[in-house]
Amino acid sequence: MSDGDKTVSTTLAARLAGYGDGPCIEFEGRWFTGVEIAGYAHGINEELRAAGVADGAAVGVVARNRPPHAAAVVGLLAAGRWVSMIYSFQSPHAIARDIEQLRLAAVVADPQDWTESVIAAARRAGSAGIAISLQPPTVELVAGLERTAEHLRGEGVGSAGLRVLTSGTTGPPKRHEIPVEVLEHTVFSVSGGTAAPDDPPELMYWPLGGIGGVCQLIAGVYSGKRIALLEKFSVADWVRVVKTYGIRRSGLQPAAVRMLLDADLPREDLASLDYVMSASGPLDPETRDAFEQRYGIPVLLAYGATEFAGSVCTWTPELYREFGALKRSSSGRVLPDTEVRIVDPGTGAEVPIDARGVLEARIPSIGPDWIRTNDLASLDADGFITLHGRADGAINRGGFKILPESVRRVLVSHPAVRDAAVVGVPDARLGEVPFAAVEPVGGVPAPSPDELVALVRDALPKHCVPVDLVVVDELPRTQSLKVSLRDVVAMCHRD
Repeated sequence: MSDGDKTVSTTLAARLAGYGDGPCIEFEGRWFTGVEIAGYAHGINEELRAAGVADGAAVGVVARNRPPHAAAVVGLLAAGRWVSMIYSFQSPHAIARDIEQLRLAAVVADPQDWTESVIAAARRAGSAGIAISLQPPTVELVAGLERTAEHLRGEGVGSAGLRVLTSGTTGPPKRHEIPVEVLEHTVFSVSGGTAAPDDPPELMYWPLGGIGGVCQLIAGVYSGKRIALLEKFSVADWVRVVKTYGIRRSGLQPAAVRMLLDADLPREDLASLDYVMSASGPLDPETRDAFEQRYGIPVLLAYGATEFAGSVCTWTPELYREFGALKRSSSGRVLPDTEVRIVDPGTGAEVPIDARGVLEARIPSIGPDWIRTNDLASLDADGFITLHGRADGAINRGGFKILPESVRRVLVSHPAVRDAAVVGVPDARLGEVPFAAVEPVGGVPAPSPDELVALVRDALPKHCVPVDLVVVDELPRTQSLKVSLRDVVAMCHRD
């Protein structure tokens, strides 16, 4: 490991040990102590040695939001290994395919994920297998996968970090490498560097396989905080944790904000919250305003990506008090350790203040290069970023460019529309055309497709009008609660 690797890995190891017999992770109402969580991590490393896996060799984790899996990720990073995250909510065939492609010295997974096809794939790849279980608490080698193949025993030795999956919103999830020394930026982007062990617990429900869940887990342990872990988001579970532990801040995806608003909870259920952070996708102003008016809690926006190992910009309570009324559409001010510029997507030249272009960012802890996104954005004189949709999501309708977010914004302005998605679908004459799917508000009459198409026609140029629109009970979503755009495309059945 490099000196930076050692610093972060050593800190994680020390923080994990520091919980001792005190509470570390709460799951389904039960606190697991630091000793119990560290026990899982120690058991995994012991089984890796028994399987002949070299210190520092790469290991995969079929990630579930459960204490043993959280212990696996932290423990493997603390031991100075590369950790490849594998989504658990995909099919056994897809998990097996990932294992064969990743060249892993070993794979850690729950017994329910060690299916016949997954075991066979690990055997073909030469990966050792470790099963971790919550009830009963066990860490053991999988029968038939007790030894790693000779050619994989030292795979990945020499560095450490995470290979994290993107959300899979527009296509199959991809893996992005985050060296372990970059995780200090991750911690700062989540906590602002102010988290303390005696704070209320970190409320973690974002999928551990992706950047959101990993950020929360690493930031929590790195800061020595307790963590309240949910296997997945539900209004009842989230509210239980908020009320029980007096949570003062919590991240929420836009879909979760809408679910809480729809639940029409008593204000006192959320009385401990100073604010909530909304990230991972666009939150329409109507929903944000309604949430703030209903519960009296500010909704602070943030923007980040897997490539940046956390946030690029965010709102803070202080910024909200000073600029909140003036910059309602902004995703926040650029973080102190981050540089941002907006460039012309064709020429790469930097555009003027307030002009739209493609966002690029440079974070010294990640590297010296500018990282280009596919996000259209503008940057104002005060350093606040406003997003305007995805450059790669623009629909080219016979030479006319359509930004899906501009059409979506019109659709969600209808009082009976809860959420909407707009995608481009193939067209023999025009290349591609816009198609929309709409999720209505529950308990009120759903708007008709003709009514919604007319709404777009009145608000936007003719080429922006969807050629077809469907009203569905629920939009398809990924595990991180983002709308799955490829599944929306599959809803279109135009001849």
